[in-house]
Amino acid sequence: MLDKPAITQHPIADLIAHRWSPRAIAADRPVSREHLLALLEAARWAPSCFGDEPWRYLVWDRFLDSAGWQSAFECLAEGNQSWVKNAPVLLLSVAAPNFGHNDKPNRWAQHDTGAASENLCLQATALGLVAHQMGGFDADKAKVAFAIPADHTCMAMIAIGHPAPADSLPDALRERELAPRTRKPLDRIAFAGRWDHGFQA
Repeated sequence: MLDKPAITQHPIADLIAHRWSPRAIAADRPVSREHLLALLEAARWAPSCFGDEPWRYLVWDRFLDSAGWQSAFECLAEGNQSWVKNAPVLLLSVAAPNFGHNDKPNRWAQHDTGAASENLCLQATALGLVAHQMGGFDADKAKVAFAIPADHTCMAMIAIGHPAPADSLPDALRERELAPRTRKPLDRIAFAGRWDHGFQA
């Protein structure tokens, strides 16, 4: 995998620094059952409000269920399809809307589902796999195609696979793959007590 560690303002854990979202995926290498189970197990152990675990994942493996994978692929935006076509596995993260213990609305469900997906992506990094989350997909189409309950929220499609060289991508995507990673400075995302006081190192 192309090594693009984060250039951080302050030291962070190597696993976090090396997690990023490649698009270059090897088309001919399946993801092992062992690795797929490890990804889902990492998601399972994410924190959640009241320990409710509102996340759900649909899984499609192109090597085991090509028709199901194709149906999921067809829910993606065209721009994503151009590179996801090589991904052996697609996942869809879904947030359940209500708490299990009292059936009241869980306004933290989407936040917690995102935390579970980040666990999954970090586990993928630890295993040397590509994990790329996408918002570019038709959630309504996915709900119909895969019998997802109407009140649940489809959060992200996630492409999983083994890394491939950046030159396997179309020109425009290759440039993005090779471009340096950037983030807003810390004082624009963290505040010292008040919204107008940027947190300073």
